[in-house]
Amino acid sequence: MLLRTVTPDEVKEMHFDPVDPVARDQAAAILADIRLNGLEGLIDTAVRLKDLETKESKIYYTLAELKPYFDSLDEKAKGVLQRTADRIKSFAEAQRNSISTMTTNVVGGSAGHYISPIEVAGCYAPGGRYPLPSSVLMTAVTARAAGVKTVIVASPRPAAATFAAAYVAGVDALLAIGGAQAVAALAYGVGPVPRCDVIVGPGNKWVTAAKSLVSGICGIDMLAGPSEVLVIADKSCDPNFVAADLLAQAEHDTEARPILVCTDLEVVQSIDACLKTRLETLPSAPTASEALKKGYACICSDIDTAIGVSNIVGPEHLEIHTFNPEEVAKKCTNYGAVFIGAVSAEVLGDYGVGPNHVLPTCGTSRYTGGLSVFTFLRIRTWMNIVDRSAAQNVIQDCVHLARMEGLEGHARAAECRLLPSVNVEANDGNESSAKKAKIA
Repeated sequence: MLLRTVTPDEVKEMHFDPVDPVARDQAAAILADIRLNGLEGLIDTAVRLKDLETKESKIYYTLAELKPYFDSLDEKAKGVLQRTADRIKSFAEAQRNSISTMTTNVVGGSAGHYISPIEVAGCYAPGGRYPLPSSVLMTAVTARAAGVKTVIVASPRPAAATFAAAYVAGVDALLAIGGAQAVAALAYGVGPVPRCDVIVGPGNKWVTAAKSLVSGICGIDMLAGPSEVLVIADKSCDPNFVAADLLAQAEHDTEARPILVCTDLEVVQSIDACLKTRLETLPSAPTASEALKKGYACICSDIDTAIGVSNIVGPEHLEIHTFNPEEVAKKCTNYGAVFIGAVSAEVLGDYGVGPNHVLPTCGTSRYTGGLSVFTFLRIRTWMNIVDRSAAQNVIQDCVHLARMEGLEGHARAAECRLLPSVNVEANDGNESSAKKAKIA
């Protein structure tokens, strides 16, 4: 069998850290160097790590400079990029329109929240084994839909399609550098690169490590490790579809994790046979074959056990190939994105049906979701108390609660807003009644 078999109990014992400890140390050194040496440090690191051929290589492309790359594509490629961007934008705008500013009455006045975008977004798109113009669109188009004013894309050794996707997304500029060095430039602001309020997008282990280290200096979307897909399958599945979808993720990287959770051993064997057949003609077979060794097949006694295994793993991509996929999906609690039914192939999510393909991995779906317009939005609350008399009860509560916490300055800040007719139990050190009486 290409996929090793494991039991549900063995899955429970598996633990994956989204940040590689060695990569973290290496990323920390790169970040420190660039923070200290600025543009010179960025270029030196980029040349050393082969992002750039020489120190004189161009690193920064404005929107106008991206246009020739778009123009160089054939009409079919242009159309694909534009249609994909339009679908991503449509879904992102629908998400944005699902929330709005609000106002509600509170004691003595009103309160509510405003929704506003961040000012500057840094969008990372991998450019190693394969150029990923789709990631440019997923990140930058979504940022624009959120209303972000300045959008910078970073991608190492960008292909023409990557430049073109950045143009279609309407970014302000593209930084032709990747890895931890790109994260440093986006986080700190280096040379022509503005300091970003948030950094988003998938990347290799050094990108993920660097994002973990700059989190706090700026925001990040998530810690995204190697790609994952978990397929829940039963006798109703098409083994060929399942095998195709497992390989689609396996070809990303030798560290990718294709996982099959199935209620029938014969189905697992059929899927394994399809994997072998498909690998014979797959150009990326060397990579996919190595990734299959990182994955596994978990055979479960029933569908509820399979759901439980999936919830423990919390996969980036969850596909459901069962008799009743909608009902199964409702019982699944941890995943980046769920693809319900045999036709809803994960690859359709990768390439822009609408929902974003930048998703949490390594079980982090337990506490976070995928990239969306909400990643780029801030919800900020406000309060306006205009009726002092009506607010007296809440002011009294604030006085008492502050003293319960031992914060006398807080208590007095509330107490001075009491009307003369309102008494608060006296304490040693409290403001005198005479002082309070003059505030009306």
